[in-house]
Amino acid sequence: MIERNHHIGEIRRRLEQNPVVAIIGARQVGKTTLAGIIGEAFDGLVTSYDLENPRDLSRLAEPQLALEPLRGLVILDEIQRSPEIFPLLRVLADRPDQPARFLVLGSASPDLLRQSSESLAGRISYYELPGFHLREVPGASEAELWLRGSFPRSFLSPDLATSDSWRQDFIRTYLERDLPGLGINLAAGTLRRFWTMVAHCHSQIWNGSRLAGSLGIAHTTVRSYLDVLCDTFMTRQLLPFIANTGKRQVKSPKVYLRDSGLLHALLGIHDHDQLAGHPILGASWEGFAMEQIIGALGADDRQCYFWAVHTGAELDLIIEQSRKRLGFEFKRTLAPKFSRSMRSAIETLELSHLTVVYPGNHTFPLAENVTVKPLAAFA
Repeated sequence: MIERNHHIGEIRRRLEQNPVVAIIGARQVGKTTLAGIIGEAFDGLVTSYDLENPRDLSRLAEPQLALEPLRGLVILDEIQRSPEIFPLLRVLADRPDQPARFLVLGSASPDLLRQSSESLAGRISYYELPGFHLREVPGASEAELWLRGSFPRSFLSPDLATSDSWRQDFIRTYLERDLPGLGINLAAGTLRRFWTMVAHCHSQIWNGSRLAGSLGIAHTTVRSYLDVLCDTFMTRQLLPFIANTGKRQVKSPKVYLRDSGLLHALLGIHDHDQLAGHPILGASWEGFAMEQIIGALGADDRQCYFWAVHTGAELDLIIEQSRKRLGFEFKRTLAPKFSRSMRSAIETLELSHLTVVYPGNHTFPLAENVTVKPLAAFA
């Protein structure tokens, strides 16, 4: 079993400071396992409910009668199944002695985030649990993590065939069961075709009209499909950074599949040889490396951008954090070079530092305020 001590420590810290902590993230990313570990180590009473379990649902038929007497730590898994509990949690969180802390788990959806934020404003802390990060797996497993993706059961499968089969089953279950369970009723076949098209556009500027034409649907419908994939942690929209410059800048977002393993499954890539010969190779590594950087720095969507101008200059990732503006360029080459595009980004964006991330083994300066670093350094 792979230790996830960083996440455990952060969630415990938030439980000490907040009456309610929500662990959100994609299905099968390990939320229930992590909550179980936290519960086992908790110094006090622990009560757990799985709201997908009919027996636990019957125990919560009268939520206030069930939850009000509880002390210690209360874990509520798949809480999006019972949104009526959110207003009650506000009442329980406001008790002066705070006899119980609540750890709630859920796959994100517009309804879940809206209802919890409205009912629990100022009382709840959200923690997004990602899949495995490089720091959680041995360094020699970097290529395997890239190919298989970060979902625990995919990465830990005994062989590539089992990993690929798990990912195909995950895609099918997500479309046919998970989305309807979140109240999102879309045709599974249409959404799968759309998802596959997004995979082919991975790391590119979003062009909803082109995809809408291919699917024969309105561009507003395509936009709603993309929002569904983003809300459930399947895709990432990287917003453009708009600088004070006279140059004509790109104002549409970039779109990435957040998990490289699902990207490969949707594109029919089953092993390292197929990946090495596929046109998506460079874009796939860029997206994988980007997720590792964002995870290493603990950045959220509000801090992450890209920058591009129509004349050609661009920067893959900008992270604004602690009053610093950090730039990242991803180069899948063992000999990255300083380019005019990098110089333009440094001057226009007033970067604190620019890091060129590559798959090599050494760290070295490339230019003033520019450093080349291997991806493994961020583990």
